[in-house]
Amino acid sequence: MLRLILALLIPWLNFFTIGKPIQGVICLILQLSLIGWIPAAIWSVYSLSQYNTDKKIDGLRD
Repeated sequence: MLRLILALLIPWLNFFTIGKPIQGVICLILQLSLIGWIPAAIWSVYSLSQYNTDKKIDGLRD
């Protein structure tokens, strides 16, 4: 839940918390414009959902 709020408010920081620093920098550049904030937030939420899915799949493999 906290990561979802983070993904909406500070999208670039979310990428650093899930271990994708290069995408975090790209997202920060996108977020610097007000128009880019919405796509950055959508991208961040999508990446977070993919991260959660990957974690669930890895848990099933163990």
